[in-house]
Amino acid sequence: MRRLPLGLDHLVAPTLLGFCLINSATFGVDLAFLVVLRGVLGVPYPLAVTVAYTFAFGLSYALNRHLNFRSHAPAGQELTIYVAVVVINYLGLILGLSTLLTDLGLDYRLVRLTVGGCEAVYMYCALRWVVFGKGRSIR
Repeated sequence: MRRLPLGLDHLVAPTLLGFCLINSATFGVDLAFLVVLRGVLGVPYPLAVTVAYTFAFGLSYALNRHLNFRSHAPAGQELTIYVAVVVINYLGLILGLSTLLTDLGLDYRLVRLTVGGCEAVYMYCALRWVVFGKGRSIR
């Protein structure tokens, strides 16, 4: 079992801290790709957000699997579940909500940051209890 310093593991799951660090970095990659694709190259928003999101979440899966949740389960089954979780996230939040908000006139960068917060809660819960949490305690 991994421990956080100063007894913080009684307040915060170590996987939550790992998730925050990893996904902050991959969100930065996502946002950078989005700004280049949309802001510099003029790619339509739905395509730009899809490309940026796909790359960032592939990186997030690999890093969370190996560094954070330290999964040794067969990758095929986990990846299948992860893809389903990501598709739901993508359709509902990334493409659906963010496109709606940009269509209402909000700046795409602000929208991506706002939707990113909703996405973080959803994805952590899904990774912890659905994708990597089968049959073992993660805390």
